[in-house]
Amino acid sequence: MLKSLYLYAKYFSFSLFSGNARAIILNDLNRYYNKNSILKNIPIVSENEKQLAIKRAVDWLLFSQKQMKDNGIGSYHLVNGWSASYPETTAYIIPALIKFAEKNNNEKIIKAALSAADWLVEIQKESGGWQGGRIDDNRTETVFNTGQIIRGLISAFEYTKNDKYLNSSIKAADRLCEIQNEKGYWKKYASMNRARVYDSYVDFPLLMVFQITGNKKYKEHAIKNLNWIIDKKQNKNGWFEDCDNTIKHNDKPILHTIAYTIDGLLDCGISLKNEKYIYAAIRPANVLLKKFEENNFLHGRFDKNWNGSEYLITTGCAQIAIVWLKLFMQYADKKYLISAKKMNDLLVCIQNRNIKESNNTFGAITGSFPLWGKYEPFAFPNWAVKYCIDSLMMEREVRKGSIRTPYSREAEA
Repeated sequence: MLKSLYLYAKYFSFSLFSGNARAIILNDLNRYYNKNSILKNIPIVSENEKQLAIKRAVDWLLFSQKQMKDNGIGSYHLVNGWSASYPETTAYIIPALIKFAEKNNNEKIIKAALSAADWLVEIQKESGGWQGGRIDDNRTETVFNTGQIIRGLISAFEYTKNDKYLNSSIKAADRLCEIQNEKGYWKKYASMNRARVYDSYVDFPLLMVFQITGNKKYKEHAIKNLNWIIDKKQNKNGWFEDCDNTIKHNDKPILHTIAYTIDGLLDCGISLKNEKYIYAAIRPANVLLKKFEENNFLHGRFDKNWNGSEYLITTGCAQIAIVWLKLFMQYADKKYLISAKKMNDLLVCIQNRNIKESNNTFGAITGSFPLWGKYEPFAFPNWAVKYCIDSLMMEREVRKGSIRTPYSREAEA
């Protein structure tokens, strides 16, 4: 508590003397507390404005990469400046960059994405895993991070057909299978050495490797974890136990990790054509959709009764919009598209501060709204930017009708 108070005092004090930081804080004070707050009445954002928001976000990620000592991607903090590269998030940024580059015929962005993939191959541990945290933390390998790096390397492989990316992914997938507990969860080399349900977001990378190699081992290990999550850790109302990325607040996990869990279950369910996994995702997704419809925002944390607390977390909001769009693509139920579009409108409004700011922040989105929220306070995490790009690009594809919906029945909670 004392440490937290000290940090907030430090951040606010610094911001009073820094022109860029002061302008951003005053802007959020006005946007959050005035009678016309964007949370009270979310402005409708045009398709052109959303396209511009995507471009600004991509440009910021490329700018971030240039600030690093390597080819990874970091984040920016108003007080502490640029972080070191973050292997995990660099990896799942790669698919977003490649997708944007392909749609815009931009070889420069492809080159940036593949240079990040090459760096990740270079820093892979002999065991097959990748470290947790940022590169200069020099931590031990971590299950979740390893799974996310597979996502990036598979994307690089699918674009280039270069086996070095696939071989690195296979080595990582073998490691994940090797260290999985026989009951289906990961505890050894897991963050905090705790089994967590958001490793459903690791299961889909295992299925990605299975789909390419045909090795059923990866599928079997993914299914073991999926069943453990649903059978042992999901309550009847859709809420998940052991879902937070802390020990202290595990009774009310953050939306970010809740969304990881939902998205992992949904992607696996769709891939495996398994309705048990799909409906395990639909239940919490529908609860959150209803709350957003009623309140125009989502809290940062939710307890076992889905009571919310803390400020909005932009990453989690973008992630859940992605889930809703995927559900719309599955079931053609317009409630998902309506809420996803509205959430994207809100995220673009948060990103577009309409003030003069430096390249360190222009085009990025804060971790929380307002920016002094407890999740990544005063910071612009690269993963928030990544998920906003994904959600906006997915919405555009749906609006253009370039994604077909395989089912037309209603998605029941």
